Amino acid sequence: MSKKEADRQKNAHDTSQNNHHSEQLQEETENHQEKTHSNHEHQGHRDMVADFKKRFFISLILTLPILVLSPMIQHFLGFDLRFNNDMYILFAFSTIVFFYGGWPFLTGGISELKGKNPGMMTLIALAITIAYGYSTLVVFGWEGNQLFWELATLVDIMLLGHWIEMRSIMGASNALEQLVKLMPSEVHKLDERNQVYDVSLSKIRNRDRVLVKPGEKIPVDGQIIEGKSTIDESMLTGESIPIDKQEGDSVIGGSVNKEGSLTIVVEKTGEESYLSQVITMVKEAQESKSRTQDLTNRAAKWLFYLALIAGFITLFAWLSLGYSFDVAIERMVTVMVITCPHALGLAAPLVVAVSTSISAKQGLLIRNRADFEGARNLNAVVFDKTGTLTKGEFGVTDIISESSYSDKEVLQLAAIIEQNSEHPIATGIVKSAKEKGITIGKVNDFESITGKGIQGQIEGQKVNVVSPGYVNSNQLTYNHLQFNKLSEEGKTVVFVLVEDRLAGMIALADIVRDTAKEAVAALKARGIHSIMLTGDNKKVANWVAAQVGIDEVYAEVLPEDKAKQIKKIKEKGWRVAMTGDGVNDAPALATADLGIAIGAGTDVAMETADVVLVKSNPNDVVTLIDLSKKTYRKMVQNLWWATGYNIFAIPLAAGVLAPWGVIVSPAIGAVFMSLSTIIVAINAKLLKA
Repeated sequence: MSKKEADRQKNAHDTSQNNHHSEQLQEETENHQEKTHSNHEHQGHRDMVADFKKRFFISLILTLPILVLSPMIQHFLGFDLRFNNDMYILFAFSTIVFFYGGWPFLTGGISELKGKNPGMMTLIALAITIAYGYSTLVVFGWEGNQLFWELATLVDIMLLGHWIEMRSIMGASNALEQLVKLMPSEVHKLDERNQVYDVSLSKIRNRDRVLVKPGEKIPVDGQIIEGKSTIDESMLTGESIPIDKQEGDSVIGGSVNKEGSLTIVVEKTGEESYLSQVITMVKEAQESKSRTQDLTNRAAKWLFYLALIAGFITLFAWLSLGYSFDVAIERMVTVMVITCPHALGLAAPLVVAVSTSISAKQGLLIRNRADFEGARNLNAVVFDKTGTLTKGEFGVTDIISESSYSDKEVLQLAAIIEQNSEHPIATGIVKSAKEKGITIGKVNDFESITGKGIQGQIEGQKVNVVSPGYVNSNQLTYNHLQFNKLSEEGKTVVFVLVEDRLAGMIALADIVRDTAKEAVAALKARGIHSIMLTGDNKKVANWVAAQVGIDEVYAEVLPEDKAKQIKKIKEKGWRVAMTGDGVNDAPALATADLGIAIGAGTDVAMETADVVLVKSNPNDVVTLIDLSKKTYRKMVQNLWWATGYNIFAIPLAAGVLAPWGVIVSPAIGAVFMSLSTIIVAINAKLLKA
């Protein structure tokens, strides 16, 4: 080979390597940018909560010297710490609280005014600006009493209220991150010589071949080209029974390979994969979800207009009656102070804080306050079957013994044989035997008959636990009527053979939760319709529905159609809650008016939901609805306390009783306002489960 040719080949190799590194760098950059964007969203929410917390504590510390230096507080508490220039020190501390502590409200008020939608932020900004401006004039020569202590406490309470509120509201959802975690980061890739290399999932392309070992997650959507196994797709499709798959069958990325090794040819990657489509549906549903309008903001909006109108009417009324400007402005400030939203700012957050504490003790984690409050108006609760109404695990429901064997003996024989198997049916049989106190002896010569069952030696006798297919192919006689009845109920039936003779049948099904029937009955008593929505087959779904008392069942619903079914139910004009636990439930949870995740389910379902039931108890759905009603009722009471007193106090502050010698000073106005705050706080604490 000539030197020129060798150089050309080296350059070609270098170029290829550079292109490969360039593609890899671009891919890593894109992944990094995607993760960075997601991280920025989550970090942004955490930063906002931390910022309110920091501003609250700093403002609270500065409020202590402000209270001590305020002549009004000294007079109330009966001590005197006045000294030269003390008002200037008081002014300095108050200025820091006004600009540092009040900054979120000042900027928020400006934003609301720009959007022509004044609310809580505008009302707070108006109140603290008037208090600060008036008090500053007093310090520098205006006749009157400064209200710096009122300004500082108002800022503190508002920061505390917003901090509590933000912590109670769900921030940016982690659902998408949790979905991605279902996929393994590395894949066993097979090359042309069938050599196995561990590579990053992002490097896998269509038509590549990958090896999946027992117990591993399947990394891609594809087709089995070698091997057979049992695949657990319950977290993705809702199918409770693991599915036997062999060459030619399709598999879904994110499902779990339970037994044999599989070689899979890749058919879908990236955005085309099933899991990516679920991610997209969750994202779209979350973005399109409507939020309940905050009652507090609506009340604040009207209070803002009321404060402005009442304040200026008071100012002009006193001026028109011939009073000096400083007297008129004091009347106006008193009206504004009376309207200050101390109580309003805490009316909702305090109830939410108490409600959240109560719910946590009850095993309910509220992640979205607005949708939790809306639970009081629910018309229907849609339940997923597997893992929600049922435990998501097999249990023995029926034992049909034959000839001289008892039910206990049939279960014992099956448990002894099945103890060495990891199949869900085996787990269910062994667990049922242990629950009944049955002794599980030793098995010898254990072996698995692929696709048919298992066998072993028990005290010198050959014992088999086999499928109906094995029994039929060997032309063994059994009670077909009983078998068909069990099958019609959607149960899985296995046969126990001793020396190739039938000892009995064992039927298994996904165990129904004891609390599911109670929950459905309680919802019905409250006029709320219960619906089952599952990917499982109709026989199983109807059997479970009959057990718990649900009349409306949608079975064999594809995961991508679950959210569509929720939309159809909502088209009736109903407010709908969805209760589920699997990845396949995530889009439906996000689409429903209220998404309720069973705590024992997947992280994805929990991150997509508005409320998480920690105890995995369907009865907690009823508790949740009742607590929502009580919380809303208490919140409305607080809003009335927070705003209703204004109907009485504003005219009093404006001076309607002045002809009879009753004048309310800004200080007394502040005391009235503080009393309403105390009443609101006490009322919130009276909330009970």
